[in-house]
Amino acid sequence: MDLTNLHWASATDAAKLIRDGVITSEQLVRACLRRVDEVEGDVQAWTFLDPEYALAQARAADELRLSGQPIGALHGVPVGLKDIIDTSDMPTENGSVLHAGRTPSRDATVAATLRAAGAIVMGKTVTTEFATRTAGKTRNPHHPGHTPGGSSSGSAAAVAAGMVPLALGSQTTGSTIRPASYCGVYGLKPTFGLIPRQGMFQLSRSLDHVGLFARSIDDVALLLEALAGFDERDPDSRPRARVPYSSIAAEDPPLPPMFGFVKTGRWEQVDADAKDALAELCERLGEQVEEIEMVSTSDDISAWHDAISGPEIATSLRREWETGRDGLSPALRTRIERGLAVRASDYVQALGRIPQLNASFTELFEQRYDAILTPTASGTAPAGLQSTGDPAFCALWTLCGMPSLSVPLMRGANGLPLGVQLVGPRHGDARLLRTARWLVAKLS
Repeated sequence: MDLTNLHWASATDAAKLIRDGVITSEQLVRACLRRVDEVEGDVQAWTFLDPEYALAQARAADELRLSGQPIGALHGVPVGLKDIIDTSDMPTENGSVLHAGRTPSRDATVAATLRAAGAIVMGKTVTTEFATRTAGKTRNPHHPGHTPGGSSSGSAAAVAAGMVPLALGSQTTGSTIRPASYCGVYGLKPTFGLIPRQGMFQLSRSLDHVGLFARSIDDVALLLEALAGFDERDPDSRPRARVPYSSIAAEDPPLPPMFGFVKTGRWEQVDADAKDALAELCERLGEQVEEIEMVSTSDDISAWHDAISGPEIATSLRREWETGRDGLSPALRTRIERGLAVRASDYVQALGRIPQLNASFTELFEQRYDAILTPTASGTAPAGLQSTGDPAFCALWTLCGMPSLSVPLMRGANGLPLGVQLVGPRHGDARLLRTARWLVAKLS
């Protein structure tokens, strides 16, 4: 078999090839490491990567398969983990000099689950400072002069550049959807609480989500199926029946889906080429898309999001604020100061908006729409590396805890990727993936 481009294999295909003995995990990991050697100097997606340790994991996976013992759905497949996800065998520094050299004593739930499924933890990908908005070193793999987005910068870039088929990130505002759009890959922010966050750096308990990156819908579904579950150590995790995400995502919808197009109140901030691309997409959907007017304004949504995230971020970083303030970026110091100034009544009131918003969206989904179609960001990845872009177009869906998916369907006038954001009802993740597959097939 030609192994020249093995690093571009999907996780689904690679897992099958390994399971059937056509290739070994070691061959796949070596191919990914060669790709890292080729492009990492330009992309800079990794904050920790030990090639020999990655290969040692792969050899152990191959030996286990040859022993005849049962293997998991991701057996032998390399995965990158955002550097806010604890791993007992490699550093987790949370993108900050204040946590340099930190090596946890145990794995985060998602890391342990991946290992149980047979995955190879390739290394740790770059995160912005404490998963906020101060940029790290990573560059957009499509143009090194442009941002990859954030805060899951390294995870999105590593998948887009072919260094790993899968990676995990997180999202508190737009930290999965935006970099996925900028880097031209699929990025899923699942339903709030669907994937346990125990062992991940907690920025905002009420808003933090695990994020998934892949190059196909099949791979997103495969990864989601492996990770969705209950962990009593995450207070927002709940026991639920297991959902066969892969098989549902592969099905044809019983009826052609209906889409609700939401421009959001920030439509005037969307770049002209992005507006044109979305208009063309809606034109091709014809009668299967209708524009929805939002009742809540963008300013309201931003205020509610800030009233929740601000004090929770300040609480999460209290120790760093009190003992290592000079080691925090000016932007993060300002954000903490603002969070400390939020009144308790405003915080509680903002939390109360979440069930109200979800009730209104539930009615829309139950009566009319399969998915909401909306911008991922104002346009393609901005030039320069000082900013990771504006996450405002993701804030509402993160606030509501609804599943959202960046689908790499379009290109900007500058040739850079431009995703479209699909949003579904809470716990409608499988249906959302099925709808996304239909949309990709419709427009291909």
